[in-house]
Amino acid sequence: MSKDKEIRFVGQPILKQILKLIDAVNIQGLINKHQSDHYYKAFKTRIHLITMLFGIFSRCDSMTEICEGLRALGGKLNHLGLEKAPAKSTASDGLRNRGHEFFEDLYFALVKKYQSFLSDSRTFGLTFKEVLLIDSTTIRLFSDILKGVGRNPKGDGKKKGGMKVHMLIDAVQSVGRFVKITAAKVHDKNFLKSLELISHSMIVFDRAYNYYHQFALWTNQHVYFVTRLKKNAVYTVVEELRKHYRKKGQAKVLSDEIIELEYNPEDENGKKQTKVSKKIRLRKVCYQDEKNRYYEFLTNNFEITAEEVAFLYKKRWGIEIMFKKMKQNFQLHYFYGENVNAIYTQVWCTLIAQLLLTVIQKIARVKKAFSVVAALVRIHLISMLDLNQLLRNNNRMFSKQNSSPPGQLSINWGGV
Repeated sequence: MSKDKEIRFVGQPILKQILKLIDAVNIQGLINKHQSDHYYKAFKTRIHLITMLFGIFSRCDSMTEICEGLRALGGKLNHLGLEKAPAKSTASDGLRNRGHEFFEDLYFALVKKYQSFLSDSRTFGLTFKEVLLIDSTTIRLFSDILKGVGRNPKGDGKKKGGMKVHMLIDAVQSVGRFVKITAAKVHDKNFLKSLELISHSMIVFDRAYNYYHQFALWTNQHVYFVTRLKKNAVYTVVEELRKHYRKKGQAKVLSDEIIELEYNPEDENGKKQTKVSKKIRLRKVCYQDEKNRYYEFLTNNFEITAEEVAFLYKKRWGIEIMFKKMKQNFQLHYFYGENVNAIYTQVWCTLIAQLLLTVIQKIARVKKAFSVVAALVRIHLISMLDLNQLLRNNNRMFSKQNSSPPGQLSINWGGV
């Protein structure tokens, strides 16, 4: 018998199949916790969530496009649990007033539910309890709702607003374990104060997060880090462990040194004690990659090899890829509301959408790029197709015969 390559029609739109993944967590419990349905007669929290995800998956530019798009679906709205399309004014009021904390908690509930499923089987061959990656991405806003970063433009120009999404992810996962949204002007290093890390864990981040006082605290707690040394850093070399000469086109460790840096400690309120200085002893590793690029790494771990230090920093690229996926495949150039709460809500819903597509990509077990998965979902968002078959099949033939039961995304927890 020949292999069946047809994509069969099912009884539910693709968006409904995606929404079933959210039902794995206790949404009603979160609604009760935040009382997010209080004062809302028609535009309930579930309707709000479906409306936002429809707009994000279909890459709508405004709330008007979302509401008109839902209105045009007609009889398919009942598949999504909607009696009718929300009015633009109603949806806009809900986006402006309903607290973004519900969507934040929903995101982390989904992360907790699917993090073991999304975990990669790769091992690093290192003895750390966990390897964590930290980075941030800046999103420009249309006005100065949140303070932007950088200098004011010359002449009559006005600096646009901006926001930063700071994220901590596990190196073997592709979802945010801890996320904090701030104004763009907030310095990256302030994010480090918010973290609660276990001992013998390894954190990897770029030099924008250099914070010597925090480094000293982590060293006392046996929390390790790898970062890059700032170009203007002032230090004293205590001991030289290794030294090699550069060779063009060859990736190698050039030097491995123990150094001392001087810093001003902070009091309990986070204020620097300028009249007091302390020293911290760290390790500096100089590395050249195969493209002759030169790096200076900084770490407080003296046990791992210099090659492992460079290897760990290379893993930081995983979080950069995650941010690229978010910015390239979802609508973060236009926002559906004009206040801080609306913007935060859209960012949290975007993170939820990205997490759901990541889970779908893992369920389907396909090698298609994330951008292709996002495009297929966007194009066929309300099509009555089996999502698994849509992603797995290469033959784009459709059968009107409903010879198979309605498609349903299911996770084989034991097979991962």
